Amino acid sequence: MEIIKVLPDGIGCNSYILTNDNRTAVVVDCAEPALYENCVILGLKPVALLLTHGHFDHVGGCGKFYENGVPILCGEKEDKFIFSAKNREIFEGEEIPEFKISRTLTDGEEFRFGGIKFKVIQTAGHTEGGVCYVAEHNIFTGDTLLNMSIGRCDLPTGNRKVLKESVKKLLELKGDYKVFCGHGENTTLAFERENNPYLK
Repeated sequence: MEIIKVLPDGIGCNSYILTNDNRTAVVVDCAEPALYENCVILGLKPVALLLTHGHFDHVGGCGKFYENGVPILCGEKEDKFIFSAKNREIFEGEEIPEFKISRTLTDGEEFRFGGIKFKVIQTAGHTEGGVCYVAEHNIFTGDTLLNMSIGRCDLPTGNRKVLKESVKKLLELKGDYKVFCGHGENTTLAFERENNPYLK
């Protein structure tokens, strides 16, 4: 599986384009509409867009994927929050793009897109419905676990105690995993177990 990291241009998260066959792509988080064109330029047809959570900087480009019939998935407790007034207020007038969630995902659920097997880990705390996605020995953590940090908890539906429990759940996974974060540099679970100051 190839993982292509796309950095934001302005306010946005790290987005990831995954391909297992060099023909189709699964996208994790979508900061900007240009991400769809990134896939096209790479010769990849998007077959799914997975959201770790619903903040604007992670869903700002979803409209373009929705217009082109790409299914958009998120955690089961997050879909209503994405379009809520509380979420819209966070980014001071930035409009959530028009799109719909195709289906929601439960903790522990496994599914496949583009020949890639994913497993969902519910990781509330940054938002109530946040999730991480495991694919092979890679975890896409959104804003749950960051390099030497964790996500903020002071926004609507955030909870610091719950977030620490969610991060603990990740760190208790057996073995090491590459960690693809929503912001900043990527890391590994082994490194974070030993060095993350927020987990001491």
